[in-house]
Amino acid sequence: MAVPDILPTTWVGTTAKQIARAVRRGDVSATQVVADHLDHVARVDAELGAFRAVRAGEAITEAEKVDEQEELANLPLAGVPVAVKENTPVAGLPTWNGSAAMRTEVAEADHEVVRRLRGAGAVILGVTRMPELGLWALTDDDTAVTRNPWDPARTPGGSSGGAAAAVAAGLVPMAHGNDGLGSIRIPAACCGLVGLKPGRGVVPCQLGADDWFGLTEHGMLTSTVADAVVGFSVLAGRRPDKLVPPERLRVGVSLRSPVRGVSPDAPSRDAVAAAGRLLAAAGHDTVPADPVYPTRLGLQGIATWFASAAADVRAAGVAPRQLQRRSRRHVTLGEWAQRRGYVREADRAAWRERSVQFFADNSVDLLLTPALAGPPPEAAGWSGRSWLANMSTNIRYAPYAAPWNIAGLPSIVVPVGRRPDGLPVGVQFVGPPGSELLLLGVAGQFEMQAPWARHAPGYPRVGTGSPATSAQIPPGPGGTIGA
Repeated sequence: MAVPDILPTTWVGTTAKQIARAVRRGDVSATQVVADHLDHVARVDAELGAFRAVRAGEAITEAEKVDEQEELANLPLAGVPVAVKENTPVAGLPTWNGSAAMRTEVAEADHEVVRRLRGAGAVILGVTRMPELGLWALTDDDTAVTRNPWDPARTPGGSSGGAAAAVAAGLVPMAHGNDGLGSIRIPAACCGLVGLKPGRGVVPCQLGADDWFGLTEHGMLTSTVADAVVGFSVLAGRRPDKLVPPERLRVGVSLRSPVRGVSPDAPSRDAVAAAGRLLAAAGHDTVPADPVYPTRLGLQGIATWFASAAADVRAAGVAPRQLQRRSRRHVTLGEWAQRRGYVREADRAAWRERSVQFFADNSVDLLLTPALAGPPPEAAGWSGRSWLANMSTNIRYAPYAAPWNIAGLPSIVVPVGRRPDGLPVGVQFVGPPGSELLLLGVAGQFEMQAPWARHAPGYPRVGTGSPATSAQIPPGPGGTIGA
């Protein structure tokens, strides 16, 4: 006789795939799932500051509509509570853009990626916090400091910092983010999550003046690879793919920093070594392969970072004096960089061509690098600090992500263990155009060999019924990295 499934007493802490499967089978209503998560947000988010706004009543109404649908079989995210980053329009809400000055009027329609999430059966629980204009890998403003659930004294990263904090604390099983110079991958590394930045043009962007000159992509932050596959498929507008473990790959390994004078610390180096061992255990080969990061690439990337802020502020018709001090300087430098002709599509195209050629020249399928150069900085009022303090902190701890936005190549961050202080540590994989599923496949092999804690210790704060809390899943390979 078949043994019936034991259903959790709360759906907080379960994965998106578990929730969607249960809703489709009729084991639970979308309304109950959403109510469980809203209760958890109400208990916990005051200490984390992950959400800018929570759509409590609207989310329950939307969940009821999911429950009323006669055909749920084709909804890969049926009843799944999802958070959206606050720079992406959600109908009925202002679009905050991390800034009182840049906040827009209430959106009349959803952004295309939000429309796709809803079309897949997801329920939008609310919008998550980001730094002003999405410029920084540190998430705070004068109304709140967003904190890392692994250590509230540390930042969850940025600019999708609120999204990462929400997933790491189990406030939602998955959260939307976007990534212009690392804004999905950096928070994923800070908070022990899976963060995929798709390649250019795979998911429609349509943000700000011009998608940061084409650097920005939408993606999802998740606690499992299976959820990352579903989230990516939904945003890309296709049916969820069945993930096939990749056969023998040749992976280039590099510790070289894109920024001169910045090097990975010991736990970051050890994480790459641990990832190399996991690759070998999965039957893959690793070889040293250092990309050549020209000095001019860094200068061009910084100039584009400046100019992206200036373009968005001009398009919004906002006076720079209304912005935070650090952002005003950024905008001023962006206007100067554009006037001097330092922001050119030809330069970005040349780096893309060189990056694609890197894989052929080195006969490698993927590139493995550190995710960060050091631990997440302190969670503090960075929005009130100087531009120079923000710039130097961002560049020192998170130099590895930006080149691949400029190249438009897909890349992913995967957890591989913990630092000696208990914070998670991850690595980054970069692939040629069209390699999103390959990247996810390798991430899936890592997860099978060395499952990571899906949530920060102590989260989610619910009863014992949740089938996948951090207490039940061990840390990465060998536990602590760098001890």
